[in-house]
Amino acid sequence: RNMSSAGPEGRKKMRECNGLIDSLVYYIQGAIADHEPNDKATENCVCILHNLSYQLEIELPESYAQSIYMQRRNISSNDKTPGCFGSRSRKVKEKQQDTPLPEEKSNPRGVESLWHSTLIRIYLSLIAKSTRNYTQEASLGALQNLTAGTGPMPFAVARTVVQKANGLPSIRTMLHASHPTVKKTAVSLLRNLSRNTSLQSDIAREVLPDLVSILPESVLESDIVCETAASICYTLFNLTQSSSHNARLLLSANGLPKIITISMNDSNMFSKASRAASVLLYSLWSHTDLHSAYKK
Repeated sequence: RNMSSAGPEGRKKMRECNGLIDSLVYYIQGAIADHEPNDKATENCVCILHNLSYQLEIELPESYAQSIYMQRRNISSNDKTPGCFGSRSRKVKEKQQDTPLPEEKSNPRGVESLWHSTLIRIYLSLIAKSTRNYTQEASLGALQNLTAGTGPMPFAVARTVVQKANGLPSIRTMLHASHPTVKKTAVSLLRNLSRNTSLQSDIAREVLPDLVSILPESVLESDIVCETAASICYTLFNLTQSSSHNARLLLSANGLPKIITISMNDSNMFSKASRAASVLLYSLWSHTDLHSAYKK
């Protein structure tokens, strides 16, 4: 577990180690089958897999990278990499998201297991069944890592989480976890998932009211609460930017007073959340059909 957080070279060596990833997955599957998702060894295994999934898309061996990105050749390479909210045209973004991964292998081996739907379902199962904070956080964090990039792998993983494995109910439960880092990681995962336009209506329907409910009412008391609030605002931005329906959903969940309060919090410590809330307000105002409702 310590070695897996040693940096890119350490991750590379461990991913290449014959049988290591397969053994970790095998152990966790056994623990879940035996209804023992809370043992320390399971926590260690998940934390290792979490670390090995970090920067995975960038650090993949050339052979995998070629097979995964081969289908993207028709997407213009001249487009700039998107920043926070993306500078690409919607057409390119949608085209990118619709690019499929090569067909999944029924028996993945080694590094292939890290993004396979089998392991994605294992993470979701641990989120639902484990009561151990580190296990929950590592499972959420692994999914966050796998959905972090802009290529076809993160979008394929996102679709598996939301549509194929019905993972949103388990993630939604973690939004109300008492442990602040578990909550923060769940929000960060949702922020990644919400970038996928084809999933936004599902995410808004399932978790938008919950996201609003966990926004702080007033002054933010710590860095981690501030970061979580900023992430929630950016997730809400993604969900409402192109959808007047989702913006109305935010309004009916009484989100506007909270967002205004956060945007007006000008303390340096909380500037990240304040800025995110302001960007969200600016975007919400672009739905002109809702202006009278906002004013009320």
